[in-house]
Formats: sequence, structure tokens, C-alpha cells
Amino acid sequence: MKMKVRRTDREVSESEAKGILKKGEFGVLSTVSTDGQPYGVPLNYSYADDVIYFHCATDGHKLRNLRNNSKVCFCVVGKTEVLPDKFATRYESAIVFGQAFELTDDEKHKGLLEIVKKYSPGHIKEGLQYIESAIHKARVYKIVIESISGKSRK
Repeated sequence: MKMKVRRTDREVSESEAKGILKKGEFGVLSTVSTDGQPYGVPLNYSYADDVIYFHCATDGHKLRNLRNNSKVCFCVVGKTEVLPDKFATRYESAIVFGQAFELTDDEKHKGLLEIVKKYSPGHIKEGLQYIESAIHKARVYKIVIESISGKSRK
């Protein structure tokens, strides 16, 4: 599903949108429940090898939704600056449409390692120990990107 950007004057290239994903601090994952109720939840993530990795507990609203429908939308907002005198905001954002798949075994370890490398780059050794102790207490997913778009106002 490739969504058209309405404000084409603010559209960024796919490469720039991927850069926003790479630098982003957190993203919002949107899913839908069996009764059609939308659900958006902020989460930590890592973008590597053209997929988005995230981890979560072993049960919850998000997981129930993903079991029902693996199609997701993921949004990251990068740098922002409110421009009060212009009644506007400088911003950069990326939106991904794709499917989320639960990982097992080696892929699960890789996904967690990518998250450690992003958020704790100076603590990889400790991160590997943490992964080993927590890997069976968490679920790890990857979002396979079907389309990505980005916008910015500079």
C-alpha cells in the first residue's frame, strides 16, 4: 500500500524517510482490534536491515491485535520546532505501512541486539548478558516494510 503524500512540496525521498526512522527516539505503532477499534502505542524500536524491530511483554492489547491482524502502521516524528510567530511547526516525520511478524530463535536475539545497539551503544557486553537473561520473558517482532513515506518542513 503506497499512500500518496498530500503536501508533495514537503515530501522527502525514501532515503531521507529511512534516515528519520534510523535517528528516531521512539515510534507509534498502530494496530486494529477484532471489533475495528484502532490502537496506537508508543514504543522503542530499532531500524536495521530494512525492517523495524520492537519488543514487548508476552501478553497485552497490542499482541491481541497483532494476532488478529498483522497489518500495522508505524510513525516516527524526528526533530520539531514550534514557530509561534508563523503559527506553524518545523518537523520531520516518517510513516511506514507493513506487516508485523513475531521472531523466534536467532532472529529474536538479533532484534534485541539491534535495540541494545541503538539505545545502549556503550554497553553491548552488558546488553548481551541482559538479552540472555530476558530473551524468554519477551516477545520480539519485526515490521516488514511494504511502503514508507516522509515529510518535513524546514
